[in-house]
Amino acid sequence: MKTPEIPRQALPSPDRAAMGQPHIHESARAQVAGAAHYIDDLPEVKGTLYAAPILSTVAHGRLNGVDASAALSLPGVHGVVLAADVPGDKILAAFAHDAPVFAIETVQFVGQVIGLVVADSVMQARRAVRAVKPDITPLPAVLTVQEALKAESHVLPPVFVRRGDAATGLAQSRHRLSGALEVGGQEHFYLEGQIAYALPLEQKQWWIYSSTQHPGEVQHWVAHALGLDNHAVRVECRRMGGGFGGKETQAGHLAVWAAVAANKLGRPVKLRLDRDEDFMLTGKRHPFAYAYDVGFDDTGRITGLQLQMAANCGFSADLSGPVADRAVFHADNAYFLENVEIASYRCRTNTQSHTAFRGFGGPQGVIIIEAILGDIARALGRDAQDVRLANLYGTTERNVTHYQMAVEDNILHELLPTLEQTSGYRQRQAEIAAWNAKSPVLKRGIAITPVKFGISFTATLFNQAGALVHVYTDGSVQVNHGGTEMGQGLHTKVAQIVADELGVPLARVLVTASDTGKVPNASATAASSGTDLNGRAAQYAARHVRDNLAAFVCGLDGCGAGAIRFAGGQVISPKAVRSFETVVKEAYANRIQLWSDGFYRTPKIHYDKATLTGRPFYYFSYGAACTEVVIDTLTGENRVLAVDILHDVGHSINPAIDLGQIEGGFVQGMGWLTTEQLVWNDKGTLATHAPSTYKIPATGDIPAHFKVQLWPEANREDNVGGSKAVGEPPLMLAISVYEALRNAVAAGREGDAAAPVVLTAPATAENVLKALGRLGE
Repeated sequence: MKTPEIPRQALPSPDRAAMGQPHIHESARAQVAGAAHYIDDLPEVKGTLYAAPILSTVAHGRLNGVDASAALSLPGVHGVVLAADVPGDKILAAFAHDAPVFAIETVQFVGQVIGLVVADSVMQARRAVRAVKPDITPLPAVLTVQEALKAESHVLPPVFVRRGDAATGLAQSRHRLSGALEVGGQEHFYLEGQIAYALPLEQKQWWIYSSTQHPGEVQHWVAHALGLDNHAVRVECRRMGGGFGGKETQAGHLAVWAAVAANKLGRPVKLRLDRDEDFMLTGKRHPFAYAYDVGFDDTGRITGLQLQMAANCGFSADLSGPVADRAVFHADNAYFLENVEIASYRCRTNTQSHTAFRGFGGPQGVIIIEAILGDIARALGRDAQDVRLANLYGTTERNVTHYQMAVEDNILHELLPTLEQTSGYRQRQAEIAAWNAKSPVLKRGIAITPVKFGISFTATLFNQAGALVHVYTDGSVQVNHGGTEMGQGLHTKVAQIVADELGVPLARVLVTASDTGKVPNASATAASSGTDLNGRAAQYAARHVRDNLAAFVCGLDGCGAGAIRFAGGQVISPKAVRSFETVVKEAYANRIQLWSDGFYRTPKIHYDKATLTGRPFYYFSYGAACTEVVIDTLTGENRVLAVDILHDVGHSINPAIDLGQIEGGFVQGMGWLTTEQLVWNDKGTLATHAPSTYKIPATGDIPAHFKVQLWPEANREDNVGGSKAVGEPPLMLAISVYEALRNAVAAGREGDAAAPVVLTAPATAENVLKALGRLGE
């Protein structure tokens, strides 16, 4: 069969000189030169003090008191800050209102912040912390999901979603399987750790520099803790050195701690966690445990499914509710589940409070259905690709999700077969089977898995954004919007959108720091919606200015405003061509408004939080990956040999940035499922709390064959530039690594070839050997 050509993306129109082009990241040159400032690079105000956290060494206990006398006697120490020093609410302003600013009466995990020591230098503060002696009486601790389920220990009530009759579907199924799976968490491991710098200003006003994905929430949390109105607190973030969800809520903790210390001492306070502290006290991706019972027919099509999903949430709710909800939403991935019953448990344990992580529960939903389909294929002796194709959502029938949203934009019926052919999957599958038959130690595996990822915040109210566009009299343009830059290129894409809307060169557009004093009430930069929301808001703001200029020019030339074009740095009417700068100067002289705001709210979305039904997503992003791996059956070591990806980003606003996000997301997902293992000991202490014990993928882990292609079709919904979100969906492409590893394990183990492969993720050497049956529990 002839390998099909993937058509090239349609070229942008002449009026779109910036969008669709691989422009470099807006701060790339500054990054390379070391001139891109992060919070720890900012000049410090005279009198700045430095804080270090006092951490609990007990997983659960009664906090009887804190002896800080020895610390206070050390040189340079200015004070110790505890719960009693919080002037406002001593509970953080999170939606569940269940996490204290500092520990009150009890400690709930090893690493919980009891208070701060504040000193003249960072090292003085850190040395003084070691002299503080908390008095803690240990109490029984819940440390695992299994213990939490048995004790009915929950941070939020369980959620149940049903469609059809799962019990009857199972009973009437021709074939039936049951199984269990555990998937570990993941440390964010951003390059820039958590940091905040709190500056008290005049008249009870505050300026907070925070490395945060959600400046508006930091503003609210700080004001709440200080007992102030939101307008008294201004939060700024020019950029983060990575976020991945870890700075969506938990950056707010540091800002509150620093602000409370600054309020007590009346001086600016900076708080930066070192890497060990960051590991010990911040939340991770939620670990999940699953149990399933599935029925299916001779083709592998699912006819009934009962699924239990238990999320390890840690000691407080944080974002566990919406994370677990999204795991429920994505438990179908790309497949129609006619008779399904899902039970979602949000388990409370005495560990760090787990939080947002790229994919936000989606990966934990997708992996279980892909594992189930892999088990079905193995039980039937069928190729897993055929089983996946048999279960895909249809285009007109079998196209409604278990949460009652119609799948109207499904492209996987075209995309999956295309990848199958361009990657040579069928031929390679046969070659691998022949190779495995002759190789007694090394075994290979290959798998294709798709992704269908819903784009929007599941909390509907967050699907809004604002922006400001200022055009100055020299024709230069400044943009401010509610999104934050964490290296993902959001500011670059927004600048491209505004440049094309005004018809000016990209170099004339500058995006400034995210700032609550400019765009209020901004949503977090999360849910892969940063460009969708903020790019559209900025586009609307620029359009208002452009319309003002067009009306002015049509008045000069006696034509309709619709006849005016903005392109190539020029304003073109039927009668004259003027430079953009000339028009701006003349408009200013005639008192025409040269700045405007823009606001955007995502259309069509709605859902019932009580039943988890409705349309929580504006559209779906799609993709698929074909991955080949090899394992050593004697040592359990494994390696990814080759990756082919075909991914849907709509009409890309910036192909270079999108390719980088796809590659980076895949590698991060690969790390989650292969090497990044979090281990808590029986005392509740995180043993893997440094790069020496926690392994993220390195350059040597990247396969020599790593091919990424973009699906050419525009977004079928009316999204900015015809684009689609790209931040989170590619991470789930790495589930193909996990499925390929399970196929390799199946080729290397002895016994029933049709039995499910139980491979705990991450697939460390130890877990691979257990799956092979060569290592006892």
